[in-house]
Amino acid sequence: MKLNVKRTILVGFAFLSISAFWQMYDNKIPLILQNTFGLNETITGTIMAADNILALFLLPFFGGLSDRCQSRIGKRKPFILTGTLLAVALMIFLPIIDNKYATAPTAFLPILFIVILALTLIAMGTYRSPAVALMPDVTPKPLRSKGNAIINLMGAIGGVLFLIVNTVIYSGSKISDGHINYLPIFLVVAGIMLVSLFIVMFFVNEPKLAAEQAEYESAHPEEQLTEMDDSGKKEIMPRPVRKSLIFLLLSVAFWYIGYNAVTTWFSVYATNQWDMSDGNATLCLTIATVGAIATYIPSGVIAGKIGRAKTIKIGAALLSSAFAVAFIYTLFATSFHWSLYIVFVAVGIAWALINVNSLPMVVEMCSGGDIGKFTGYYYAFSMSAQVITPILSGTLYRVNPKTLFIYAAVAVLISFTTMLFVKHGDSKFQAKTGLEAFDMED
Repeated sequence: MKLNVKRTILVGFAFLSISAFWQMYDNKIPLILQNTFGLNETITGTIMAADNILALFLLPFFGGLSDRCQSRIGKRKPFILTGTLLAVALMIFLPIIDNKYATAPTAFLPILFIVILALTLIAMGTYRSPAVALMPDVTPKPLRSKGNAIINLMGAIGGVLFLIVNTVIYSGSKISDGHINYLPIFLVVAGIMLVSLFIVMFFVNEPKLAAEQAEYESAHPEEQLTEMDDSGKKEIMPRPVRKSLIFLLLSVAFWYIGYNAVTTWFSVYATNQWDMSDGNATLCLTIATVGAIATYIPSGVIAGKIGRAKTIKIGAALLSSAFAVAFIYTLFATSFHWSLYIVFVAVGIAWALINVNSLPMVVEMCSGGDIGKFTGYYYAFSMSAQVITPILSGTLYRVNPKTLFIYAAVAVLISFTTMLFVKHGDSKFQAKTGLEAFDMED
């Protein structure tokens, strides 16, 4: 059994599009809110958290809705098509309103900006779960970790594309020079999203691939964790599988609580406590990202050999240990030392081991008709964590900045503990050994 890498890459363009947008959103929207409209940090932070709050409701809803969709082009592609086009059409107005306010400010324009931003976030929320669900829709269960590794890699490429273009366009721009026109970067990201949409719509034959996957599932009933009810018409989840799902989703929440606390507050900690420049502080997080990207593909291979659950537990143990080491360092050091780069490489590696295998474990527990809904559950728990943890860890940070890393270490340790109760959702496929483990179709 081999993963069709070419097909998975084509499917991954949907996630590349999403990642490019969110990278731009996180980078540019706070600058517009604060530097153009003059909003303070509290209001800006509240607005920036809106996407996570909306996601709690939108992602499970539209994921489940796409499960029930029946169209000529498939279940997921109608949502990907409509959501992308709406998001692109709406987001272009954001820098236009920003530029208009900079030249002729009126009280109406900030309100219009917030309304358009909210509509853009809703548009993005309509197709995130369907886009992510497309990979498991067309990939056999034993190969979904490898598939998800490629999807994560495509998402990283989307983020890197934005960073490269942004650096080229705005390398000499400074806020002190006056208002900055962000329309060019919005147009470039819109172009990336439209090109990605074109590739998915014209080169991914969802109905054909879904039919092939249904054929595979019917030929391998032993891989299904659901069972039929007494009437023989409805699939239900057995109680032990439901217990595993609950503990897995709790694990998802806790490792996001720990990881997101560090990604949110580390730059603040490093600049204030260690007197680092913002660029050097960001470099640590960049190194962690590079470590994760380098580990995406190997983590899928490792899971094929030892199982997803063991791979995730290794990742959680490594991540918690890395944060614990960083905490111990903060107790004795008052400045940054290069050895911490090693810690952040470990953070990236650990995060890849966890992140690549967690979504496949969640969707492994559902029937083929519920993949969108279960993808939504996964994102609901991860987004809930990302709503809670900046507030909770920020409160502790204000009490004592040294709590940052121990908070993260304990949260991830809890996720390791809850993973001990997850007994289902692992791959039953045993990967080949040696170089054969990398044997995948073009």
